[in-house]
Amino acid sequence: MRFCVDKYKNKRLIIVISIILVLSVSSCSIRLTDKNRTKPNIVIINIDDMGWKDVGFMGSEYYETPNIDALSTKGMVFTNGYAASANCAPSRACLMTGMWTPRHGIYTVNSSERGQAKDRKLIPTKNTNLLASKFTVIPEVLKSNGYTTCHAGKWHLSHNPLEDGFDINIGGSHAGLPKSYYPPYKNVNIANGKSEYLTDLVMEKAIEFVDNIASPFFLYYSPYAVHTPIMPIDSLLPKYKNKAPWNGQKNYEYATMVDNLDRNIGVLIKKLKDKNIFDNTLIVFTSDNGGLYGITKQKPLRAGKGSYYEGGIREPFFFVYNNKIKPNTKSDVPITNLDIFPTILNYAGIENTQLELDGDNISSVLEGKTETLERPLFWHFPIYLEAYNRKDNENRDPLFRTRPGSVIRKGNWKMHYYFEDDAIELFNLSEDIGEQNNLAEVKPEKVEELLKDLQKWWKDTNAPIPTKLNPKYRD
Repeated sequence: MRFCVDKYKNKRLIIVISIILVLSVSSCSIRLTDKNRTKPNIVIINIDDMGWKDVGFMGSEYYETPNIDALSTKGMVFTNGYAASANCAPSRACLMTGMWTPRHGIYTVNSSERGQAKDRKLIPTKNTNLLASKFTVIPEVLKSNGYTTCHAGKWHLSHNPLEDGFDINIGGSHAGLPKSYYPPYKNVNIANGKSEYLTDLVMEKAIEFVDNIASPFFLYYSPYAVHTPIMPIDSLLPKYKNKAPWNGQKNYEYATMVDNLDRNIGVLIKKLKDKNIFDNTLIVFTSDNGGLYGITKQKPLRAGKGSYYEGGIREPFFFVYNNKIKPNTKSDVPITNLDIFPTILNYAGIENTQLELDGDNISSVLEGKTETLERPLFWHFPIYLEAYNRKDNENRDPLFRTRPGSVIRKGNWKMHYYFEDDAIELFNLSEDIGEQNNLAEVKPEKVEELLKDLQKWWKDTNAPIPTKLNPKYRD
């Protein structure tokens, strides 16, 4: 009998202890959740190959992007927003590391010896194809600070985003473009869903992530769209086939891809609002490089993707964060995607004492505390990139979108320096955004000033300067 009573008492004791533990865990969970609620969810929308004027809020009267346009009104639009490189992989490496290209060594896609050997005067710097694991990237930092991290779409920096700080990977690999937007996608490994078109399917999976995850989370939404191959949405073709061209924008198949992308972003924003987390979500919208000249044009900007004229590096760019960033605001402060990393750290409340980032925390600009940011911006491309179309381009010469060189922008002045012949182009962007009037000969003092800044930057970043002559070159 005594055994039965003791057993009963022990059982009651176990129940009491269990209840206390449950209450303690629940209380702890509530405190953690309340603490985490002070951290914003973070969404980076990084579109592939979308040009500066491929959206309505930047002035396009051909492409229709009502959802992106509406989102842009919720925050601050940057009219002088840049990618840190003019093509995919290096730009994405800069965004994810917060570092200039000489730091990580990714300058282009695949080989730096693009174009015909007989046309290349110099031996270009060897390109790095994969981002080295020694570099710390945004998702790694956020994950170590309590964020659940998801990559959706194009990664292009390594073979597996799960090895770079992401908890979930939706269709990301080292692939720079899909072989098809319709199934079978061939080189894009993604689980089946209700959607067939790849852009729709990536968003469908991203919505599942947002729907089933607790805050705080980080979503890197980087769709393969609107990169080639140009594969239209058939139901949207009549809408654009019958539409008048605008400033060289007339590719109706590409227009359907932009339209469909916009619809998907609308789906994402609706989900954030339906879950009542939109107000506590920092959203960054940009593109990895300029629009592909020959597919789309960015008048009055010169050239396009792969070129370091404005059409190749200036992007649609805005930040949204309710109660922090005033809606319907614009800034002409020049920024680059290098600034995304340190700005995210600021809003996530993560004190950075170890990372050496080349970008700046631009929260003071976003919050209207300052209207200037005095610093030069740099681009370095010690490589060759052949022309997309020799008969239709706005490059320095018809053979290459890029020849080895560097660019500096300081204030309204922009200078191109070419390593093959030490040639210099100088433009005043406030008067000549299309970079048509080279002022190098009439502004020698400005050239000297910018060249000194550039030379110091080369030294500080250990930027490789190609000097070895190519024996296969034919002048």
